[in-house]
Amino acid sequence: MDYYSSQITKLIEELSRLPGIGVKSAQRLAFHIINMPQEQVQRFADTMVEARNNIRYCKKCHTLTDQELCPICSSSERDQKTIMVVETTRDLAAYEKTGKYHGVYHVLHGAISPLLNVTPADITIKELLVRLQQDVKEVIIATNPRVEGEATAIYLSKIIK
Repeated sequence: MDYYSSQITKLIEELSRLPGIGVKSAQRLAFHIINMPQEQVQRFADTMVEARNNIRYCKKCHTLTDQELCPICSSSERDQKTIMVVETTRDLAAYEKTGKYHGVYHVLHGAISPLLNVTPADITIKELLVRLQQDVKEVIIATNPRVEGEATAIYLSKIIK
């Protein structure tokens, strides 16, 4: 037996597809959205559609941005000769929050994982090697401390040498 109308059920189902959102959280979000003023809901929906349509990968480091180059790559205050290699844009954000790193990044968008059929060709290693043809003095490999991250770090250190 359905407790909610088909529209509410559909909204709950869509929200529960988001990572980390279970059915109970999706129900809370759905009822919150339903009770928001119409113009606020429209702004929220428009923002999601605009983000999906306009966000792309930075031409240089492959993080997410709405410009050709992300704010980090386009900054004249960043050390362009030091590149920190990270797995995801979320990893980049975590390092940026420390305020301690002043170089630029390269986002791999994953890690090598034979079990999941993720090979070096599936992540942005080729693009990193192209960047390394320029004047780069230091590469910091900051992959996650998991088996896949360690395998990726070892692979990168071998091909960079």
